[in-house]
Amino acid sequence: MESVLMARTGHDALLPKEDIEKLLAAGLSLGGEFAEVYIQRSRSTSIPLEERKIRSAEMRAAKGVGIRVLSGEKTGYAYSDILDMDTLLATARAAAHIAQGPGTERPVKITAQLAPDYYTIKVCPSDSAVSAKTAILKQASKAGYAYDPRIKQCDVYWSDEEKDIIVANSDGLWVADGQTMIRVSVRCLATQKGVSRSGSAGGGGRIGMEYFDKFSPEEFAAEAARIAVVQLDAIPAPAGMMPVIIKSGWGGVLFHESVGHGLEADFIRKNTSVFAGRVGEKVATDICTIVDDATVPNSRGTNNIDDEGTPGQRKVLIDKGVLRGFMTDRLNAGLLGLSLTGNGRRQSYHDYPIPRMTNFFMEAGESDPEEIIRSVDHGVYAASFSGGQVDITNGNFVFSLTEGYLIEKGKLSTPIRGATLIGNGPDVLTKVVMIGRDLALDPGIGTCGKAGQSVPSTVGMPTVKISELTVGGTET
Repeated sequence: MESVLMARTGHDALLPKEDIEKLLAAGLSLGGEFAEVYIQRSRSTSIPLEERKIRSAEMRAAKGVGIRVLSGEKTGYAYSDILDMDTLLATARAAAHIAQGPGTERPVKITAQLAPDYYTIKVCPSDSAVSAKTAILKQASKAGYAYDPRIKQCDVYWSDEEKDIIVANSDGLWVADGQTMIRVSVRCLATQKGVSRSGSAGGGGRIGMEYFDKFSPEEFAAEAARIAVVQLDAIPAPAGMMPVIIKSGWGGVLFHESVGHGLEADFIRKNTSVFAGRVGEKVATDICTIVDDATVPNSRGTNNIDDEGTPGQRKVLIDKGVLRGFMTDRLNAGLLGLSLTGNGRRQSYHDYPIPRMTNFFMEAGESDPEEIIRSVDHGVYAASFSGGQVDITNGNFVFSLTEGYLIEKGKLSTPIRGATLIGNGPDVLTKVVMIGRDLALDPGIGTCGKAGQSVPSTVGMPTVKISELTVGGTET
């Protein structure tokens, strides 16, 4: 098993098993109850194409070790990018000093475990020349400008990362994973009669260059350009309470922010979430089932293991309207007496893990999406969102639409601009009256920020009808 673990991501070039065990023992030397070693090696490439030119390309490499010690609610964390044992032992003792506890120093033995595999890679980005990546950018740029003469700017961005990690802890765990990610983003600017509007699109995931066997950069550019051009003829959004239909896919970001974060165990433990103490209660309509699933093949939010070494899992959080559970990391699971769900995530070895979503989505319903639209006499169709603000303590949110339309007599009509959706996440769950059978995940562009850390994530949903929601409009 050890040889399989090492071969999977080439970790033999990092720290030997015996050294990891010494670091774990050092972490427990001042009475900590639990110690963990997180080892990371990564390499990444980013290339921007702006104003039809590639002026730079950046390639980065990083290697480091983070050591965590837990004692009750106390967390001691220290990290180093110097990997000699004297420095790492000092790092372990620093973490131990922060989280001194009632435990006793003891030797640690770790045993290799094999992670599941939800993202097999055929062609690693590092095996492709930079010229192949810039060719993809140029294809997208050309398609964006060709879409419509009103497209005056088309910027395209490439990023990829290959990251190898080891997680080992004082419970005897020793597991490794190789994590590959690619992403292409396109932003188009359309101009007409002195008015400018923008549109964005893109895609990617935990997949290799074979991604482009199924998805073309031209498609991303055309979608970004389409959104920009549509907005040129948009009218000011209406204001008031009205039915709102949210498009499948990226629309799930609304529930990610207004509901998902409130289901993360740190907010539950601190009693700052509106969902605290409500397991077993009805929190949504009967047709709502909400899931966090780290096992979706090749999705951006997918994890074979989380950053604490727990295997990725599918968790039903709200089942037919009833709250069933929360997303946990080790610290909060232990303090709350809950099971580990594989949601302990960190941005890098500089950071300690906290509960985070992976692929968070509402499951499909039974309605025809066209039937859902026909059911609204006057309302708003929210096709895509940009930024938003959410108060985790009460679920109140404000989201801005980047693409929206009026619904008039059961049909999509005029595009609107300046629209915001204002509401409360838990309240919205009680107003979901129709759910489409067209579940879709976002195309692989999401990044979630929390506590100063950013991690890749995926959102999703079917077409959903909310019986009423406050729409904030503009008259200019």
